[in-house]
Amino acid sequence: MELTAWQKICHRILGRAFKKKARGDAKLSDDLVKGNMPIMPEVYMAQLFVTTVAVTIICAILLVGVFLPDIGLIAWYESRPDMNYALACYEWEYWNADLVDETLESRGCPYFQYMEFPIFAKILIPVFLGFLVPFGTFRFLKGSAARAANARGVALEKYLPYAASYTAAMAAANATPHKIFKSLALNGDIYGEIAYDSSMIYRDVSLLGYDLLTAMKMAVDRAASPWMTEFFQGMVGTLTAGGSLKLYFLNRAEHYMRENRTRLQEFLESLAMLAESYVVVAVAMPLFLIVMLVIMFWVSGAGAQMEESTLYAVVLLVLPMIHAMFAFIVWSSSEEQKM
Repeated sequence: MELTAWQKICHRILGRAFKKKARGDAKLSDDLVKGNMPIMPEVYMAQLFVTTVAVTIICAILLVGVFLPDIGLIAWYESRPDMNYALACYEWEYWNADLVDETLESRGCPYFQYMEFPIFAKILIPVFLGFLVPFGTFRFLKGSAARAANARGVALEKYLPYAASYTAAMAAANATPHKIFKSLALNGDIYGEIAYDSSMIYRDVSLLGYDLLTAMKMAVDRAASPWMTEFFQGMVGTLTAGGSLKLYFLNRAEHYMRENRTRLQEFLESLAMLAESYVVVAVAMPLFLIVMLVIMFWVSGAGAQMEESTLYAVVLLVLPMIHAMFAFIVWSSSEEQKM
């Protein structure tokens, strides 16, 4: 895979400096291989640090632009008149026309004030731009390889029960492992990431000249899922011991299908719990809340009344947020099971 322009720049700047350390990091190398990120570890580390430094420099420039005296954002903001006192100054000028001084910016108004930048913003902006953004960028980029490996592991476990059933059917038809992996590799739209692992095995045997056992052992190191590692290691053991791949595939297919049914059952149970929570929290509770508020304010001996703004806030803000929250939870849970 050809490097992007930014990766080339980062590699030229820090690639050599990180070469020895990055290649000695076994965890990083494994994550890059298992996450299907075809770049060298030193390129990954160089991109990580150069990008973090670039983001830090940009944040520093923004901080200077905000806090620079006289011409910064805060200085410009605090040089503007506070319009909240405009009416008071207008009334003062009307009743004290003889005291108006045109040479002054405030025209002599004793109520005139400049805008004041919020203190909490002066504290939050340096914390956000000076620490959170650079540190967040570093942590996000550093964990991208591990996240890619975990995502591939989830995808492999999602498709493995169906791929195992397919291999069992192929083995029952007396297909060789070489043909089985070739067939899986040609069906990437059906078997997802498993097709990639199968294509790597087929490449190692057909193009690079490895024997099947060696190619399988290499696939074990590339597997991002414990299920996939177990599947390949079982194949290696069966082939080494001279066992029947047909029986092995049948047993594995049955095992993974059982695990998949258990996982889907847990997902359905979680959806059922969310549905019950939705009825209570998003349907029944708001109705009872509104009725209780109205009754409490109505029977209050102090003559208090429920403000219209409170009712609008509950109906137009709180209720839509509750429904949107439940919709997002259901959507994110369904995306994890999407194939």
